[in-house]
Amino acid sequence: MGRPRISFRRPGADGAAERMMALEQQSASKPVTAPTTAPAPRGLADPPVARRLLVPLLVVLLLGQMAVAMVTTAVRQTPTIDEPVYVGTAAEYLHEHEVVHNPEHPPLGKLVIGAGVALADPRVDASFTGDQGRLGRHLLYESGNDPWRVMLFARLPVIALTLAFGLVVFAFARELAGAAGGLAALGLYAFSPDLVAHGSLATLDVPAAGFVLTSVWLLWRARHRPRLYVPLAGAALGAALATKMSMLAAIPVLMALAGLSVWCAREPSPPRRRALGRAAAGAGVLVLVAITVVWASYLVVDPRLRWAPEQPVPAVRGLRGLVVDLLPFPEAYRDGMRVQFHFEDYPWQGFLFGRLYTGSLWYYLPAALLVKTPLGMLALWAAGAVTLVAVRRLRPVAPYLLVPTAVLLGTAMLGSRDFGTRYAVFVPMFLAVAAGCVLVVRRRWVPAAVGALVLFVAVSSLRTYPYYLPYSNEAFGGPAKTHLRLHDSNVDWGQDLGRLADRLRERYRGERIWLVYKGSGVPSYYGIHASDPRRADPGEVRGVLVVSDSAAAKATGRLAELIDSSRPIDGVGHSITIYRR
Repeated sequence: MGRPRISFRRPGADGAAERMMALEQQSASKPVTAPTTAPAPRGLADPPVARRLLVPLLVVLLLGQMAVAMVTTAVRQTPTIDEPVYVGTAAEYLHEHEVVHNPEHPPLGKLVIGAGVALADPRVDASFTGDQGRLGRHLLYESGNDPWRVMLFARLPVIALTLAFGLVVFAFARELAGAAGGLAALGLYAFSPDLVAHGSLATLDVPAAGFVLTSVWLLWRARHRPRLYVPLAGAALGAALATKMSMLAAIPVLMALAGLSVWCAREPSPPRRRALGRAAAGAGVLVLVAITVVWASYLVVDPRLRWAPEQPVPAVRGLRGLVVDLLPFPEAYRDGMRVQFHFEDYPWQGFLFGRLYTGSLWYYLPAALLVKTPLGMLALWAAGAVTLVAVRRLRPVAPYLLVPTAVLLGTAMLGSRDFGTRYAVFVPMFLAVAAGCVLVVRRRWVPAAVGALVLFVAVSSLRTYPYYLPYSNEAFGGPAKTHLRLHDSNVDWGQDLGRLADRLRERYRGERIWLVYKGSGVPSYYGIHASDPRRADPGEVRGVLVVSDSAAAKATGRLAELIDSSRPIDGVGHSITIYRR
């Protein structure tokens, strides 16, 4: 027989434990019901909903003010130097379905502009046989059309595209730094004077840069779903290449990023050779889709791919000629590249900080960006770049944001045309996303500092309204002083001819007008009847002398003498100066 089991228990302990277990079982078996207390007041239940709506509301407000700034600016500006070429070519695409003019730029950006031109429905002279410089002026001023209406409709699709790229900036920064980071990035984008200025014009700079940014964002997302996002990134890259040929410099960088994204998306511990093969395949898919989009843009214009250039195409030899011959694009694209290389060989004149020079300066674009970027934006750009490198969890995105920016900027700096920050308009796009990442830094003062700097940018931008093209920051005297340091599309691109006509009617009616206008508008259409002082004897030039600031910056000989012996009395739009003689 076994010994009986003896246990020693504390009196009452079993009963308490059993009661506790029973209560727990009853609680678990009963469904959870709402408390019987009175419901919370309505005001206490609303904040979560309000917080959910706050971010979309702020996004709408930021993009809404940008849209108002761009549309109201577009309504008042006369055609800038490049716009009539693009608008005339877009109308030609719509009516002739053939690539003839402006081969140095692929069709997609002009097809976007053409959507607005189609809505304006201008009269098109099918018998016109002039060059591309006269093509747009003939459409706007000699074919019975209203140039104000045609230009506004041509600009609206670019404005819509610029706003869409703002959503890309917000989405990219929000993925990296949360909603606050997305809003900070969008604030810098929406108040960027360069983006507002060039996003309101029927030109190609903002669309091309925005497509590259979109491609990079999609490649970043491809780190988790490469099969979906790598082809989409290829389509966005193709759209950039089909808009401006300068975006070709982004191909090697984006191929490397595509391979990196596919590599990061691999399954745990795969064979190394297989992982490398998939990364290379991802880069190949990106390029193949991009090439397809470029071909498609030409096929949309002309399914037969006819190519009969209106002007002789220059020959390009050596390494550049070999590169052009190897491009897997239509012949019209390759001939456009030959035209671009020919432009690079031309001895253009530049103007920087009061110095007129022939050729190009490698530091021109950084210097111009320093002048034309709001001070708060410059500070946040620098802080954002440092944050991407210094914060460990953000380091993976640093190559996606900083390397494309550096490569495209370096390529633009080596170009021969020192004409304006529009050649680097991708910088405020990419670095706005980087700046939003500053809010990842866990310091109490960081949100307040970022908010104050974004507010400073907003005030500086709003103060220049509606004269965004000639903007310069407070350290360089503001828009009124930009013409002393820069020229061309930085300050005076022919946009204020209509305002000049209004000023002359208001203040100088009946006086003799002498005009040196740098732009594509036709002064007589706006009621300006003036003579060219460069073709008259200096002694005859009396009365009112009007000179575009870009022409004044590059003035030599007789024009320089006339300006030096005249007294400035008025200005129009910070881009045209009126003198008294």
